[in-house]
Amino acid sequence: MDRFSFLNAAHSQFIEDLYQQYRKYPDSLEPSWKAFFQGFDFALENYGDEESYSQAPVSTTTIVQQVSNASANGEIPEDIRREFKVIDLIEAYRTRGHLFTKTNPVRERRKYAPTLAIENFGLSNADLNRKFDCAIEIGLPGAATLQQIIDRLQTIYCDSIGVEYMHIHSIEERNFVKAFLQVNNNHPSLSADEKVNILRKLNQAVAFENYLNTKFVGQKRFSLEGNESLIPALDQLISKSAHLGVEEVVLGMAHRGRLSVLSNIFGKSYKQIFSEFEGKEFEDVFSGDVKYHLGATHTTKTPEGKEVVINLVPNPSHLETVASLVEGISRSKIDNTYHDYHKVLPIVIHGDGAIAGQGIVYEVAQMMTLDGYKTGGTVHIVVNNQVAFTTNYLDSRSSIYSTDIAKVTSSPVLHINADDVEAVVHALHFAAEFRAKFGKDVYIDLLGYRKYGHNEGDEPRFTQPQLYKIISKHPNPREIYKAVLKSEGVLSDEVLKQMELEFKELLDKDFDASKEIEKNKMDIFMNETWKSYSYTKGEIQKPVNTQFDLAKLKDLAVKMSTLPADKKFLSKITRLFEARLKMIDNDAIDWAIGEWLAYATLLSEGHSVRISGEDVERGTFSHRHAVLKTEDTEEEYSPLNHISDARFEAYNSLLSEYGVLGFDYGYAMASPNRLTIWEAQFGDFVNGAQIVIDQYLVAAEEKWKMQNGLVMLLPHGYEGQGAEHSSARLERFLGLTANENIVVANCTTPANFFHILRRQLKWNFRKPLVVMSPKSLLRHPKAVSSLTELANGQFQPIIDDATANPSKVKRLVLCSGKLYYELLAKKEELKAESVALVRLEQLYPLQNNQLEEILNKYSKRKDLIWAQEEPENMGAWAYILRHLRDTGIQVIAPAPSGSPAPGSHKMFEKNQQGVINSVFGIN
Repeated sequence: MDRFSFLNAAHSQFIEDLYQQYRKYPDSLEPSWKAFFQGFDFALENYGDEESYSQAPVSTTTIVQQVSNASANGEIPEDIRREFKVIDLIEAYRTRGHLFTKTNPVRERRKYAPTLAIENFGLSNADLNRKFDCAIEIGLPGAATLQQIIDRLQTIYCDSIGVEYMHIHSIEERNFVKAFLQVNNNHPSLSADEKVNILRKLNQAVAFENYLNTKFVGQKRFSLEGNESLIPALDQLISKSAHLGVEEVVLGMAHRGRLSVLSNIFGKSYKQIFSEFEGKEFEDVFSGDVKYHLGATHTTKTPEGKEVVINLVPNPSHLETVASLVEGISRSKIDNTYHDYHKVLPIVIHGDGAIAGQGIVYEVAQMMTLDGYKTGGTVHIVVNNQVAFTTNYLDSRSSIYSTDIAKVTSSPVLHINADDVEAVVHALHFAAEFRAKFGKDVYIDLLGYRKYGHNEGDEPRFTQPQLYKIISKHPNPREIYKAVLKSEGVLSDEVLKQMELEFKELLDKDFDASKEIEKNKMDIFMNETWKSYSYTKGEIQKPVNTQFDLAKLKDLAVKMSTLPADKKFLSKITRLFEARLKMIDNDAIDWAIGEWLAYATLLSEGHSVRISGEDVERGTFSHRHAVLKTEDTEEEYSPLNHISDARFEAYNSLLSEYGVLGFDYGYAMASPNRLTIWEAQFGDFVNGAQIVIDQYLVAAEEKWKMQNGLVMLLPHGYEGQGAEHSSARLERFLGLTANENIVVANCTTPANFFHILRRQLKWNFRKPLVVMSPKSLLRHPKAVSSLTELANGQFQPIIDDATANPSKVKRLVLCSGKLYYELLAKKEELKAESVALVRLEQLYPLQNNQLEEILNKYSKRKDLIWAQEEPENMGAWAYILRHLRDTGIQVIAPAPSGSPAPGSHKMFEKNQQGVINSVFGIN
């Protein structure tokens, strides 16, 4: 029993038995013994493994020795018992001290029981002047009185900063937090110059908001008032992080305080913001967006002279959506530019109601350490105004804190009184250091208030009358800090007044200058990244050269399909790859090989490829097999990563659509030269990510002049699997198309899929691409292409019926997707020369000129039909009718339905056969 070798033999077994009982059932022990073993474990954690326990401080070792020596009579000495009780008190402060802080500037804190009163730990006032050796556990140099211990604990854990960290699993991380807190009793040590700089940033925040309130009375601005310390907090976080090696920051936030952040952190001119308040048109012809949704990119210089690129991601009113984009943009910059997680800092600013109430917060939190999505740790700052929109915090969450999501990822949380700006700065310094050292998320809960209603036009007293009586009389953080600096003799009244006067004069000057601006100018987010990509209307309709040398293409096909002889794969995989080699020899390329060759050719041309989503490595329908596992060791092998220095990366995602689609959209936003793909496991899974589609994918170019080349693969097609997993909601995407904002396609051949993927990077601009990817076409015997079609062809937006004789065609049928092959089979069965089947491979933008040529070609037709397998109220019919209403086009489709497809397989077959028969006039 080496653990207790220093104890005398008579009692070692007794203590060992108690210790084992403590490890299994700690609450079954008498409280003093429980406290003793807690202290024992604490010593092991802090001073090494059990074998090196003798290196622990003398006081702790002495306590154990005294227990051994004094237990001959079966009792622990009273003075030792008291040591245990004080250790228990110290642990209680570490665990629960955050519940008893001075962190709320305008409310009384809720009462928690039991409190930290010494009576709850078996101590009394008589012990206050007694000295205890365990004082060294909180950084005191030696034995100290209980009163001294309590005073230090109160200062560290119960002042303006409340810290939650005892839930963290890692001993090293907990010890780092403990050590940080014990330096200066968890209070900052700032020079006079640093304090003046903090006041200057605080003055900018307060004066700017006051000025807007005076000049633009009643206008929406989503004021930061009550949480103005966010501005010096961000300023210090960026400076401290730059000192620790960060070269670029990606910041996401909703609208609260955004104007102040844009002006006072990102250097956007006050003149420009004032002009935007006037509601003037933008210079370019596009719809634009409200001023508190706009983004920015800026290079700032820290007091140390370090240059840092800072990015504020454009964000709509869906408050937490931007968090996923921040992570995607950050990861893209890490992968493509810095190759170092320490050099990019993601920051997400939340509202207290949003972080507690919105599910995407959890999705993004779970990305923290995942290979495909980690960013080296994010600093989360909650601008906690305690009322969300109008809701009391007691009605907006069940958790104690809005930041309790942090416990999921074992991340530290600091709750700070936003009125104490030095405490705020101290907390942000901690966040920068912890994140830099451990690459994990940190949560900062900035407890303030909201001076006005949600949007300055609201009346907050409707729902919070008592709170707003307090707020109306509460001084702002600048006035509070001014008083502190005056009392410390750091600044005089004259200097303070001069600082405020100079800033007021600057605002007045910019306000006057804003009147001279005729039209507002949009600052382009990450303009440097996108300066080589420009778009003019109509370019999207022009043919693009996506060809590739035939001999090289075949070489790539063979190389990718030949497995290394020194690795043992599952026999099914071996047979599959042997079958691929036969397809290549037979010049019959299926969907999987066509997709692979699109990636391979891009890789060979220097373009990296990223595909992400649920089960994308093998493909949901086991067709892709982009990442293989050896049978014995599960070593990963990716054939596509043996082509060039460009990287192919496939990541099976967490079970998330909303968060992961946002991540990949953000990734593509920062990677215009890389093919970035998100694939839904089934097409209908995209429903869960609709906010990203509505707010970013289809609207970002018009709102913010932002291009994006993300590809979305949405397996779509009616296979009789029931109401779910049939439809990727084609109608929704087509209903969102306008002004050439996206591309919507439903390819039916491997060659067309090959070319449309290559086209994404051959354009000198970028557009999101939505492909209603096939399911049954993955292995359909007729869904094959030749290598020549891949090498020498191009994307065909419309595929005419090559077998039709126009003079014999009476019925021209337009269709899309896999239904074409079912109609083709029926046509061949009936030898129906009077029917021509024309495929619309690209539904938007519709190639009107080519379509008109085809309509004219079949001049003897009597009927023009749109055929679809989706119910009549779904699919592309409404869109087709809108574009071809003057042609007399009719529809053949299943009856309108509230469900995408019937649950009965027989009903599905009946519907499907009904559509096919109706196309050919069979009742």
